[in-house]
Amino acid sequence: MATNKTQLLSIQRSKQIYSLLERLNLENFLSDFLLDRDYQQLLVFDEALTHTSANRSTNHERLEFLGDAVLRLAASEFIDYEFPKMAVGERSALRAQLVSDSWLSDIGQEIEIQNYLIIGAKALGDDFALRTIQAESTEALVGALYEYFYSIKPIHNWLRPYWEVSSKIVLQDPYMHNFKSALQEWSQSQGFSLPIYEIEERSCKHGDIKRFFSKVTVNEVIMGEGWGASRKDAEKEAARIALKNL
Repeated sequence: MATNKTQLLSIQRSKQIYSLLERLNLENFLSDFLLDRDYQQLLVFDEALTHTSANRSTNHERLEFLGDAVLRLAASEFIDYEFPKMAVGERSALRAQLVSDSWLSDIGQEIEIQNYLIIGAKALGDDFALRTIQAESTEALVGALYEYFYSIKPIHNWLRPYWEVSSKIVLQDPYMHNFKSALQEWSQSQGFSLPIYEIEERSCKHGDIKRFFSKVTVNEVIMGEGWGASRKDAEKEAARIALKNL
């Protein structure tokens, strides 16, 4: 574990972290935990909840990397258990929705993770970046839970209720928010080549919702144009507009 063991947590910070853990449906895992036993056991969560903008020696990035792998495994296990007869391609599409940045941001907002973050003043005042920060921190929290309990079970306990709801919504509309896949399927059904996306960076400001401009072409015809704070968002918006035009 990369956390600096000489770092100390205040009682106030420890209680704050513990209150967040209590929001994650982890009663069975926390029942034996005594807050005054060893505050320093919570250091890994402090690491996960420390954003890079705070310019501290440790931050969320390591645990976000770990959380990405753990989250994908947990989501795969959930799908395998709930939908054992689902085709592999459909599983991949569903999992993509259940681990997406948008989904993670929604979960972060649900648990009010922003209230527990150590974050730089500049990032704190950037409303456009808030969803990205929520998603990154939530993924880091997944990594921290796995490292703390050395088990994937707490992740299932926390996220299963959300996955149950989200999977029902996605399966009712498989292309919900997956506009690029829907456009690709339409293009192939018409005998056309795959959609081609062109991207231009129009702004250098992080979080600017009009930082990137994209247009999508199918069969040499411009089908849609869109803006986004990231290349991915701009392409998705262009695909959405294309489908709307269709």
